[in-house]
Amino acid sequence: MRRPGGSLLLLLFGALLCAHGLASSPECACGRSHFTCAVSALGECTCIPAQWQCDGDNDCGDHSDEDGCMLPTCSPLDFHCDNGKCIRRSWVCDGDNDCEDDSDEQDCPPRECEEDEFPCQNGYCIRSLWHCDGDNDCGDNSDEQCDMRKCSDKEFRCSDGSCIAEHWYCDGDSDCKDGSDEESCPSAVPAPPCSLEEFQCAYGRCILDIYHCDGDDDCGDWSDESDCSSHQPCRSGEFMCDSGLCINAGWRCDGDADCDDQSDERNCTTSMCTAEQFRCKSGRCVRLSWRCDGEDDCSDNSDEENCENTGSPQCASDQFLCGNGRCIGQRKLCNGVNDCGDNSDESPQQNCRPRTGQENCNVNNGGCAQKCQMVRGAVQCTCHTGYRLMEDGHSCQDVNECEEEGYCSQGCTNSDGAFQCWCEAGYELRPDRRSCKALGPEPVLLFANRIDIRQVLPHRSEYTLLLNNLENAIALDFHHRRELVFWSDVTLDRILRANLNGSNVEEVVSTGLESPGGLAVDWLHDKLYWTDSGTSRIEVANLDGAHRKVLLWQNLEKPRAIALHPMEGTIYWTDWGNTPRIEASSMDGSGRRIIADTHLFWPNGLTIDYAGHRMYWVDAKHHVIERADLDGSNRKAVISQGLPHPFAITVFEDSLYWTDWHTKSINSANKFTGKNQEIIRNKLHFPMDIHTLHPQRQPAGRNRCGDNNGGCTHLCLPSGQNYTCACPTGFRKTSSHSCAQSLDKFLLFARRMDIRRISFDTEDLSDDVIPLADVRSAVALDWDSRDDYVYWTDVSTDTISRAKWDGTGQEVVVDTSLESPAGLAIDWVTNKLYWTDAGTDRIEVANTDGAMRTVLIWENLDRPRDIVVEPRGGFMYWTDWGASPKIERAGMDASGRQVIISSNLTWPNGLAIDYGSQRLYWADAGMKTIEFAGLDGSKRKVLIGTQLPHPFGLTLYGERIYWTDWQTKSIQSADRLTGLDRETLQENLENLMDIHVFHRLRPPVHTPCAVGNGGCSHLCLRSPHPKGYSCTCPTGINLLSDGQTCSSGMRSFLIFARRIDIRMVSLDIPYFADVVVPINITMKNTIAIGVDPQEGKVYWSDSTLRRISRANLDGSHHEDIITTGLQTTDGLAIDAIGRKVYWTDTGTNRIEVGNLDGSMRKVLVWQNLDSPRAIVLYHEMGSMYWTDWGENAKLERAGMDGSDRTVLISNNLGWPNGLTVDKAGSQLLWADAHTERIEAADLNGANRRTLVSPVQHPYGLTLLDSYIYWTDWQTRSIHRADKGTGSNVILVRANLPGLMDIQAVDRQQPLGSNKCGPKNGGCSHLCLPRPSGFSCACPTGIQLKGDGKTCDPSPETYLLFSSRGSIRRISLDTNDHTDVHVPVPELNNVISLDYDSVDGKVYYTDVFLDVIRRANLNGSNMETVIGRGLKTTDGLAVDWVARNLYWTDTGRNTIEASRLDGSCRKVLINNSLDEPRAIAAFPRKGYLFWTDWGHLAKIERSNLDGSERKLLINTDLGWPNGLTLDYDTRRIYWVDAHLDRIESADLNGKLRQVLVSHVSHPFALTQQDRWIYWTDWQTKSIQRVDKYSGRNKETVLANVEGLMDIIVVSPQRQTGTNACGVNNGGCTHLCFARALDFVCACPDEPDGRPCSLVPGLAPPAPKSTSTNEKSPAAPNTPPTTSRSSTARTHTSLEESEGSCSEKDGRQGLCAHSNEAVPAAAGEGLHVSYVIGGLLSSLLILLLIAALMLYRHKKFKFTDPGLGNLTYSNPSYRTSTQEVKIETIPKPAMYNQLCYKKEAGPEHNYTKEKIKIVEGICLLSSGGDDPEWDDLKQLRGSRGGLLLRDHVCMKTDTVSIQASSGSLDDAETEHLLQEEQSECSSVHTTAAATPERRGSLPDTGWKHERKLSTESQV
Repeated sequence: MRRPGGSLLLLLFGALLCAHGLASSPECACGRSHFTCAVSALGECTCIPAQWQCDGDNDCGDHSDEDGCMLPTCSPLDFHCDNGKCIRRSWVCDGDNDCEDDSDEQDCPPRECEEDEFPCQNGYCIRSLWHCDGDNDCGDNSDEQCDMRKCSDKEFRCSDGSCIAEHWYCDGDSDCKDGSDEESCPSAVPAPPCSLEEFQCAYGRCILDIYHCDGDDDCGDWSDESDCSSHQPCRSGEFMCDSGLCINAGWRCDGDADCDDQSDERNCTTSMCTAEQFRCKSGRCVRLSWRCDGEDDCSDNSDEENCENTGSPQCASDQFLCGNGRCIGQRKLCNGVNDCGDNSDESPQQNCRPRTGQENCNVNNGGCAQKCQMVRGAVQCTCHTGYRLMEDGHSCQDVNECEEEGYCSQGCTNSDGAFQCWCEAGYELRPDRRSCKALGPEPVLLFANRIDIRQVLPHRSEYTLLLNNLENAIALDFHHRRELVFWSDVTLDRILRANLNGSNVEEVVSTGLESPGGLAVDWLHDKLYWTDSGTSRIEVANLDGAHRKVLLWQNLEKPRAIALHPMEGTIYWTDWGNTPRIEASSMDGSGRRIIADTHLFWPNGLTIDYAGHRMYWVDAKHHVIERADLDGSNRKAVISQGLPHPFAITVFEDSLYWTDWHTKSINSANKFTGKNQEIIRNKLHFPMDIHTLHPQRQPAGRNRCGDNNGGCTHLCLPSGQNYTCACPTGFRKTSSHSCAQSLDKFLLFARRMDIRRISFDTEDLSDDVIPLADVRSAVALDWDSRDDYVYWTDVSTDTISRAKWDGTGQEVVVDTSLESPAGLAIDWVTNKLYWTDAGTDRIEVANTDGAMRTVLIWENLDRPRDIVVEPRGGFMYWTDWGASPKIERAGMDASGRQVIISSNLTWPNGLAIDYGSQRLYWADAGMKTIEFAGLDGSKRKVLIGTQLPHPFGLTLYGERIYWTDWQTKSIQSADRLTGLDRETLQENLENLMDIHVFHRLRPPVHTPCAVGNGGCSHLCLRSPHPKGYSCTCPTGINLLSDGQTCSSGMRSFLIFARRIDIRMVSLDIPYFADVVVPINITMKNTIAIGVDPQEGKVYWSDSTLRRISRANLDGSHHEDIITTGLQTTDGLAIDAIGRKVYWTDTGTNRIEVGNLDGSMRKVLVWQNLDSPRAIVLYHEMGSMYWTDWGENAKLERAGMDGSDRTVLISNNLGWPNGLTVDKAGSQLLWADAHTERIEAADLNGANRRTLVSPVQHPYGLTLLDSYIYWTDWQTRSIHRADKGTGSNVILVRANLPGLMDIQAVDRQQPLGSNKCGPKNGGCSHLCLPRPSGFSCACPTGIQLKGDGKTCDPSPETYLLFSSRGSIRRISLDTNDHTDVHVPVPELNNVISLDYDSVDGKVYYTDVFLDVIRRANLNGSNMETVIGRGLKTTDGLAVDWVARNLYWTDTGRNTIEASRLDGSCRKVLINNSLDEPRAIAAFPRKGYLFWTDWGHLAKIERSNLDGSERKLLINTDLGWPNGLTLDYDTRRIYWVDAHLDRIESADLNGKLRQVLVSHVSHPFALTQQDRWIYWTDWQTKSIQRVDKYSGRNKETVLANVEGLMDIIVVSPQRQTGTNACGVNNGGCTHLCFARALDFVCACPDEPDGRPCSLVPGLAPPAPKSTSTNEKSPAAPNTPPTTSRSSTARTHTSLEESEGSCSEKDGRQGLCAHSNEAVPAAAGEGLHVSYVIGGLLSSLLILLLIAALMLYRHKKFKFTDPGLGNLTYSNPSYRTSTQEVKIETIPKPAMYNQLCYKKEAGPEHNYTKEKIKIVEGICLLSSGGDDPEWDDLKQLRGSRGGLLLRDHVCMKTDTVSIQASSGSLDDAETEHLLQEEQSECSSVHTTAAATPERRGSLPDTGWKHERKLSTESQV
């Protein structure tokens, strides 16, 4: 309140020189002899005499006249503070701030702090834990001088040193306090536009479009609710803002913008302030009681202007109130001076002691009780600190500091002259001895930000994200002990929770919420409470959402904030409805009471100070933060200015923290004074609820329910100091602790987005949402108490569903051919489901599970709505609100239909039957009445005819009638006989639909259908008496003449594909109704369809699943018949006569045929096809016709065997989709979606004419009898027209999206005769009709034999290749090059392949399973050969002679071998291997070749036993992937996936030639005849070139994912023999052929059989058994070796690998187990020849050495430059089926042919010279037979000279890296001589062979820079 002292002084002294009370001029000036007091908060000025300054008396009232004075007013026993205060001297340097300015603690000797204390710079000691905790505990901030925290890698450091999440940098939000995260950002990128299914908020955020104009503020700025015509209306007494927000109607035009868009203050002409309000100058309305109260409530001070002094002004506590209203210091009382001006401070008004003039402090202490001092010759008494002077001027009274608010933070104890502060448990006094600090971790502010939940540390700038990507998080709370955070989302209408680390997000409450704006956690009893202003309720549940209960529902309007006090068992909440208030109750809902209901407008946030025993709240309309005791007493405003729109509030220690919508900030202030206001964070998104996350905000207390939930079966809720057992909403209590397990009777009603129930078992009548999923627009309801089911229709999803009454067991019952199912009725007697469909205008029935559905009534219906059944009489009743509204009835079997009410009806909606009184009730929304009549329509009477704006649903129960009303948004009831005694059960419920009462008392009815289904084969329906029942059949099926049995199926029908299902429309019945073929699979994209009428099967293609399938027409016996080699099968045709299926494939551009089971598949047409689509057959004519809608659309014909192909029509075609043949009319008909016509022509293409035009987008076309039928994408319909004229077009079925192919079938039409006759035309495989008869054909890739009738079982020569999940073959015998899948089971990630022509088995590696397996080519007898000890087997080779298997293991870097059955496994090479990949065997020569693409790429060779290992190629290699051998020309070929080329060399590595220099990414290759074939990863194709020239490149197969290995299977491929070919060479285990001999070897792991290294010498064994290559050891019987090579034994083939240590090897311990030993002397070379050869070789070597020394001096070699390439090695991930690209730095390598000097045990490299042939690199390794003949077979491919019998080689000299044995001196001399002799007579130009410098070889290819990683490729 304002004190009027200033104006009185003006009258008394005339010294005031400025006006007071003007907020605009706060400076004041008084006269010279006066002192100017400080300006008051309201801008008032006060002047006092100058001599009153510094007299120790509070004359200004605010101590401003005493501040800074140093007067000797303290006694010698006291200490004089800097601020003039006197304190006891004993208090100096005691560690307490007694002066309040810390002057009593300055310059004190340093106090010794304890070990666990931190010494402050001001001498205080604080806990060490408080050091660097963000809190100024010392008072001088010396405990917070800390180093900055280091930001992590995922954080951004702000300029102020704080850390924020990295992805917040430059995100448009200022997350740093100083905004530095949004500085220096790249130019703003425009926000990406929202998708078609989204709405863009005003600030750019995208939300789902369904949230637009739904009444919820989903954007946060109400922009999604502006400009909406269909806003949800506000409640009465409310005003709707333009944005859709509803506010109190009294706030309209009150001068305060309460709407976010300020629309409540627009178009305001005059003030609308009420009689209880005062109108400010600004037009704003404030309470009348605020006028002249000393506070500026108007913000322009107009409420405080022209105020008269009424009542006594308030003086300060240490001032005296004069009679004239002036305030003077207390000490001036009775001082003999007229200080008041009216002498009221002196005698006689005051009882002053007469002054004698002889008073002295030395005499009796001047009469003073405590302190005495002389002032102007007079005694003046004062008191010690802690006392105040009494009115007599002498006595002193104790000051009760505890009465002063905020003197102590929490507890305060007063004593005589002193006081003591103390803290609650969990807190500790700070060094100032007055404030309390919470023990535990640093406090964190947890707040909801709509789109996320964040944490901020209030004392520093730490700012972190807890949860993001939220929709609209509003309310928030946490459970500290369980480390959970809970929040409500008002967009999703959900309550969710997560761990406090942000993990494990889950829904807690997902139904029945509308606007959950408040949330509170009971941390003692583990309960969750929330408010919902939409439903006007407060509810409670367990923390997981279980046992949910409506706690409070009466007299609630808009409950918002909620706070709990579990220690006291109390709930507090705010309600900002029309009567704003703050209320409280016990936590069980009892003891409800009002805490505050005055001076409240928009009470938003609410929090409880548990330590201070107070509550705080914010008022967004009043712009104030208030506090009160927990009972509402001692209410006081803490902050009343600077609060635009406070929303939520929390308290911690001595601070308040709140969020503000308008400033988008978090603020703080002192909780006692409101001072020290500070912005914690601003520029937030939309700050909502806020809490302090700290254990002291959830202090410990007693759990009243104990460990056993208080013995309650469901909810245990605290109530005062006790507890109450409670039941979930609607469940009645069966005892004090128990609840019923189920509901017996409840009102059931639909509300579009949910279905609710109101239990009649309890009195509260609260509605409870049944937890159902995906309810979008529920309309009709019914129920069946026998199975506890609730049924409902949904007109958005067009489904009928059911679930148990508690929401469990939800399932869709009917989901096809529904358009607007608006009525529903259950026949509980026969278990039937009846429904009306206002879209199809039908009434249908089915079993309650949706089975055996049939149409009952389809004629003369016009928008049927509700339906009810009366099983006792056998009747059903329905309303129809079309053009002629009526109520009809018929038998429940559709018999005896009649109109019973047809007059005075407009919108007849709900129907209900009173079974007792035999009455029919209905509600009419147009007539606004509820009426009833007899069941025959007689005795009609209006029951209720007033106050029924729009009734919809209607039901009866007991003596009451219940209905829903759209307009009043309510559920009401009345007496069913009189219509009186009306009650409203529920209000404010939008979108109310049907209503029913679920009970368990439906009357039982006897029916013949209960016994043997009434004898009916299918449906038994009730009917009126006398029969009482009748049989009927499912839709489309006719009842036989016996009246009980249905025919086996439809006779004639349409069948069509609809992408995700197949449907049929019967043509046997007088109406069109589509029925889904119930195939129990998931279809993805069903396109083409065909029918075999003979077996009653439907065939279809699915382009997404890439398969052709079939099933019976009743949906049974589904099977896939074609599962491989399909891409987009657009056309399908069934040859029912010839028992074949034909199809077109737009992806592969093929037309194929196969048997009906998918066998004997053959490609008929593969050339000159662009996009073949529809296909039809004319078996009798032997012709097939198809459309092609490619670039040059056409219509073609061919024989059904692919012969005699001809184009019929090729002009004026666009998209020829549908095609059908009219056999009776000998004409073709087709539908073109581009020309929008259906046309016809003769079978030869002549006489073309248009039948129907325009048609919008026809797709499928079919014909039956005299009609054509077609599907149309645009109209989503099936149409019919006359086939001859195209007239009489009618709509068959509409509203069918996704329509594709269609076929018309008449199963009774006779099939023609089979052209192939009864014996398949004598053909061994396929017999195919043609115009002139028939022809025999073989499956794809197999040629017909010379007899023209029989086929081989497989092709003679073919490619075999792997593509990860498949192995396929391509025949080279035929020209179509079609890939055929080899049906090997269980393929996961197949890499490498080989084939054994002896046994006809394919061997393959699977790196997913890490196995080597084999199988027959028909897929049978698949078995694992090697099943363990493998890592990554990249290469595989079969030795078909010795029956051995070789493989490389890149993971283990080994080359191993075994017998073909996997036995006798042995490691051949395990050193100097880096990444061995491809491997190839040459059994005739005894050689083994492999590539290695590791650190130093190379190609090597060894003998088949791994001996005589030789490096063939190691220069100019990148990734040598594939490797193959040409056994005829004796050359090796390889592909290089890094250098992207295919090369070859001879078997010694010489005569190197680049065959193809530009291939994308080759992986594997093979050779056959004159062709080299390879697989390519990048082009996803198999290609081939001429092996001699590298030309004639062709693509064999394209568009194959995951291509891997490729081999050729041919009779010419695996030929020849060696010494191991007969009886395994006489070896017991392994036989390895070598170049000049062979060796026997033993497995690394003994197999129990004696192993001999001497051929033919088998060690003795105890027992002889017959064995062969497949003879492993039996567990207990070691077998001996027999020479039999014919008997074969099947066994387990897995052998674990063994190893021999180097030590054992040196000691000879491994000789008999691991070492391969050469064959015995008689089988090898004679020893004398060997000795002679060695001596000759030695002599030659000496000659060569001399020659080399001579040449070395003559020629100088330069080392080539080393290039550093980065390689990216392709590898396979065995866990997935992807190519994994690993970037591995490849060290310096020789990019060209180069020299390398290196010494080692196996590689002795020397510097040598070699010739580089034009186009050929001679990289020859030494050995037998240099094979110069091979050179003559080469063709010059790079401009080389081609000679008939003479090759001239122009050479350059280069240095080369080669092994010592690769080129001996004799070969070098031979090459040099041959160069001179052969080139002497040939003249070559420089153009043919350009000059090369340095060491670059003239290889004929350009050295180009390659992409360095495979991912770049």
